[in-house]
Amino acid sequence: MAIEVQESTQAKAPGRRGDKVFSTSSLVAGSLILAVLAAVAIFLVAQSLPAFLADPADVNDGQGFWAYVVPLVFGTIWAATLALVIALPFAIGIALFISHFAPRKLAQGLGYVIDLLAAVPSVVFGLWGITVLAPAVQPFYSWLVDNLGWIPLFAGPVSGTGRSILTVAVVLAVMILPIITALSREIFLQTPRLHEEAALALGATRWEMIKVAVLPFGRPGIISATMLGLGRALGETMAVAMVLSPSVIISFALIQSQNPTTIAANIALNFPEAHDLGVNVLIATGLILFLITMLVNSLARMVINRRKAFSGAN
Repeated sequence: MAIEVQESTQAKAPGRRGDKVFSTSSLVAGSLILAVLAAVAIFLVAQSLPAFLADPADVNDGQGFWAYVVPLVFGTIWAATLALVIALPFAIGIALFISHFAPRKLAQGLGYVIDLLAAVPSVVFGLWGITVLAPAVQPFYSWLVDNLGWIPLFAGPVSGTGRSILTVAVVLAVMILPIITALSREIFLQTPRLHEEAALALGATRWEMIKVAVLPFGRPGIISATMLGLGRALGETMAVAMVLSPSVIISFALIQSQNPTTIAANIALNFPEAHDLGVNVLIATGLILFLITMLVNSLARMVINRRKAFSGAN
């Protein structure tokens, strides 16, 4: 009888005011995010319909919308992929060095430097790329054409200014490097200590311990960090617009003067002069970029869900 009275009292006990405020605030914040995302999607779709339904003769000098957007999609994905290929090995290596190899004081200093690097505005990276990096790498590009020009990626003629898609990829790699490094470092630091000590106790070297304990545990976090970096590279505008000499083409050549441009940079360069249907065409390309970003994030979530076995402290 006493147990029943106690259960009845607990069932009727009012919730604390703090709990109600927190739950209400969380619900409002989540609903607001969804509402903003839905509003952006509705705006993009509504403004893009005229471009999708327009006569191909009225878009891109009569070539049509899709002939205009496909090279931009290619340039966006190509530049972001190159940046990711360059940045990811360095980011993981730096994160492992900070978390497992560097002395404590040095690790703290490097961590602060990485965090500060993430706060540098993109226009600064663009200025660095166009004034320092491009002239510095141009002789190296000439060497690549002379010695490895038979490879399609390094086919000439080489850019005389060094402003090529490879230069943009390096700039983007430097921009996304602190994002991937910082997140990967935090994930590596959360590796269960017992896993590391067990591997070392079984005779594993430091690298073998990292390979069998740290990297499997941190794989979901590495994927998440990579997708965040890729999202930054996909949507980057100013650095690409400042460094690249854009052309609406599809080309895998890395060091030529004619290079594919990205959707974001194309919008930034052409929107001030666009009017009527041209505005709708640019917004439609923005919708394509929005869908690409959502697709990348969805794929990353699917991969992470398949690796849940390594996501907890088990």
